[in-house]
Parts: sequence; structure tokens; C-alpha cells
Amino acid sequence: MFFGQDLTQLAFVAMVIVAVGGVVVALAFPLLTDGGGSRRVKAIAEGRRHTAAKPTVTTRLIEGQKDSRRKQIQETLKQIEQRQKAERRKRMTLRTLIMQSGLDIQPRVFWLVSFGVGALFAVLPLVFGLPWYISVLGFGIGTFGFPRWFLGFLRRRRQNVFLNEFADAIDVMVRGLKAGLPVSDAMKVIAAESGPPVGPEFLEVVEGQRIGIAIDQGIERMYERMPLSEVNFLGIVMTIQSKTGGNLSEALSNLSKVLRDRKKMKAKIRAISQEAKSSAAIIGSLPFIIMGALTVLNPEYLNPLFNTSIGNIMLVGSAVWMTTGVLVMRKMINFQI
Repeated sequence: MFFGQDLTQLAFVAMVIVAVGGVVVALAFPLLTDGGGSRRVKAIAEGRRHTAAKPTVTTRLIEGQKDSRRKQIQETLKQIEQRQKAERRKRMTLRTLIMQSGLDIQPRVFWLVSFGVGALFAVLPLVFGLPWYISVLGFGIGTFGFPRWFLGFLRRRRQNVFLNEFADAIDVMVRGLKAGLPVSDAMKVIAAESGPPVGPEFLEVVEGQRIGIAIDQGIERMYERMPLSEVNFLGIVMTIQSKTGGNLSEALSNLSKVLRDRKKMKAKIRAISQEAKSSAAIIGSLPFIIMGALTVLNPEYLNPLFNTSIGNIMLVGSAVWMTTGVLVMRKMINFQI
């Protein structure tokens, strides 16, 4: 179906007129309608300014109390931050590490046990006929490496157990406060009903109150024994409440929610990173599995690695590169919040 030339030109002109008209309306419409909107915005702003210009006496008192409380909270947080920076600069001593691991021993006892473990690690290579420098390396690992690692393992396990029960302990404290108990009595309930390490840690705070140590200072000492962010949160809440006042049960209830959310987040991170950890474990153990299989199938195949100087150099280089790779992978998959 075809149209005439005049009709086609007329349709083209009409389309051009519609397009130009649409552009003009789109550009001019905001200018035509902006006056009313501007007047309304101006009227609202003037009304707010007029209202704010004449505050009542009650409003001024409330705002003054809020400003004073806000300044006190800021000063308290600055003091806590400065104290935490000073504590981070302190080097962790062996006594502190033993205390945080939950062991009740003296450092000299730890060193005696370490030398005994080092002697055991030095004798085992000699029994199996390995070179003397392997025995020296085993003595160093057994004396200075393995005992420290074991203390760190006990410390991490104790902290994980503490975190699993800490939110429940805060909930017990909240229920006690809502029931009318003072903070010290609520902590006594936690110390009596909770197992270690939560119960003994709160018992230290309760015992400290009997000799004149305030609750916030007792929680600061708890943070020294249990250096966790969650314990630091509790110390901040108690410090701010002791200096500025407020509803402590509500603050502790909010803290309990935060602790549970952090626990859920850590569980999600652990689940997501488990695949990478499994891959790293497989890659790291694969060389040792292959060496063990070759030793069983063909015992003489790997003898040059142990009997020649070039083989020893290759073993040392491989150990260095394997250690570097394991540390890099550990850094990549070790997430902390």
C-alpha cells in the first residue's frame, strides 16, 4: 500500500512538529512549574527556621543534657582508645601468655618442660640415624617452637569457648537487672551458674569488688586475661554507664544482640573459607604424601636427597618454599572481624 507524495510530506512535517513540541515541553515544563514548588519549599524552610528560632525552656534543657552526655561519652571513648593503644604497644610476656591460656604454672616450670621436650625432639633423629644438624634443629623446635605453639593453641581454644557462652552470660545479666538485682549480684549469678572460662572470669570481677575495685576496672582486668573485642565492648558499656548514667539493661541487651550477630558473621566466614582451607591443606600435604608413597614403593629412589649435598640443598630450598607458600595461603584464608 503506497501513499501520495503530498501525504508523505505532510506526515513528515507533523512528526517533526510533534518532536519539536515534545522537546520544548520537556525543557519548559520545569521552568513553568518551579515557582509553586520553590514557594512551598521556602515556606516550609521559613516555618522550620521560625520554629527553631524560638525554642522553649524544656527544649533547651533537653538539648543541653544531650550535648553534655555526648561530650562525656566522647571523652570516655577517647580515654579508652588511648589506653588500648598503649596496651597494644606492650609486648606480650610469657607470663601473660600462660595466664591467657588458662594454665596455673610459673614461667620457670614452663621452661623446664620446654627443655625436656627439646631434648626429646633432639634424641629422636639420632635414634633413626639422621644427621646431627637435624637433631639440633629438632632441639630448637622442641624448646622454643612447639611449647609456644601449644600455649597459643590452648589460648585460642579457651577464647572460643568463652565467646560461645559470653552472649548467654550477658543475657543472664540483663534478666537480673530487669528483675531488680544490682550489677554485682547479677555477676554473682553468672559466676555461680556458668562454667569455665566464663564463670571464673566473672568471679574475678566479683572478688575484685570486695577489695574496692570498681566493676569497669574489673572488666578491664578481664580484658587483659581475655583480650577479645567482645570483652572490650562490655568494658566500654560499663565505663560509659558509670560516668554518664542511662538504662544499663537496655545497653546490655543491645550488646547481646551485637555479640550474637558477630558470632553469626564469624560462622558464615568460617563456612565460606572452608573450601579454601581444604584446598590449602591438600596442596600442603601432597608433597609429603608423594614422598611417603615413593619411600614405600621404591626405598632407594629418594636416597640422593638425603645422602648428597645437592640433595640436602634441594630439601632445604623445598622446605623454605613450602613454608612460604603455606604462610601465604594461611594469610589469604585467615579472616577476622
